[in-house]
Amino acid sequence: MVGTVNTYRRVIALTGPLLPLVSFLARLPVAMSQFGSFLLVARTSGSLGTAGIVAGALSVGQVLFGPVLGRLADRHGQRPVVLAAAAVNAVATAALVAGALTHLATLPLAAIGALTGASVPLIGPLARTRSVALARRARADEGVVGAVHALEGTLDEVSFVFGPALVGLASLVAHPAFALAGAAGLVAVFGSAFALHPTASATAGSPAGERRTGSRARPPAVVYAVRGSLALQGVMFGACQAGITALTIRLGVPDQAAVVYSAMGVVSAAVGLALGALPARFGLRLRWRVATGAALVLSAPLLVTDSLWPLYAVVTVLGAAYAPHLITAFALTERAVEPARLATAMAFAASSLVAGQAAALVAAGRLAERYGPSGSFAVAVGAAALCLALALVTRVPAARPHTAPAAGPDPAPAGEPAAGQGRPPAPDTAYAGR
Repeated sequence: MVGTVNTYRRVIALTGPLLPLVSFLARLPVAMSQFGSFLLVARTSGSLGTAGIVAGALSVGQVLFGPVLGRLADRHGQRPVVLAAAAVNAVATAALVAGALTHLATLPLAAIGALTGASVPLIGPLARTRSVALARRARADEGVVGAVHALEGTLDEVSFVFGPALVGLASLVAHPAFALAGAAGLVAVFGSAFALHPTASATAGSPAGERRTGSRARPPAVVYAVRGSLALQGVMFGACQAGITALTIRLGVPDQAAVVYSAMGVVSAAVGLALGALPARFGLRLRWRVATGAALVLSAPLLVTDSLWPLYAVVTVLGAAYAPHLITAFALTERAVEPARLATAMAFAASSLVAGQAAALVAAGRLAERYGPSGSFAVAVGAAALCLALALVTRVPAARPHTAPAAGPDPAPAGEPAAGQGRPPAPDTAYAGR
């Protein structure tokens, strides 16, 4: 326990105490926008179909343009890209609220939704990229890098618990428009604060020559396998959401759906934070296989769950498999790609997750209408089985193929020396798959 706390202290010494807080608050709008746009348009238009179109357009915009923003951040640095994206996203989110309240037609409202999704400033992927860059500059050991991934994964999980909860609370107390208006304010303030934080100097972009060389290099096969695994994880998320909603409606307690799903997120976040305590001898390949195997085993009881309290129990326990898989997937991505293309790779990984979730919400929702909650849950179990198959057949390199950048002057955001400064880099075989 003491060792884990010390490891996280070293992570905070690298980033400064404000960066995790700022990045968390800047992530909340992403977690609020899709659910909030659906509730808002459903409330103002009276049509679930219209709400689905707008929320779907928002997801499509995020999936298609997320990697573009990641590439721009790799080339030109995070600061200008995040500043521009946060400004556009804040205006687009406010326009979506105004359009919904004034009963704008479906097509222009969907176009605004697509712009909102396309301008999401990728705080989660870019925060990972920045923190890893700080760790590599400081020659931190692999335990600290693993803790960086665990902390970032936990912040993602917590944001996706609190984001929808804030939307639901605003809808119950007043109107979903207040939630989306708050999201616009959060992204404007804290997205800009994230961009302007001194640690942004660690991700100032790649020189032109390095960009030209890197642009010709294709990511290794494991990167594509991990993206597929994350897309399947998104399918699990979407199918569980649809199944939980269908079952709580059948039981006459529809308001419990968000609470059940939040319980899964809380457990997932707690387990993700504890993942930083795992010794480095538990390699990424082993972690990937264990996490996907656990997701399959723990999701199977959903197929026979037909009452509320068993649903709480199964879904809560299932959350323990989700964060380890997400954290491991992003760690595998970071280890396999060139440092100059890390933001692009992280953006592709995040977009894969969003795409899988959006597709599953559509497909699993229809299955739930036709076959009941078990139809949606069957999709989640099937996706878990495919995840495990990918983890079993994919070859994971036993060593990092790209050398870390040399240690240089650290931005020292909090006025503290960076953890691990001057320490020789740990051997990459510390994360060798087993």
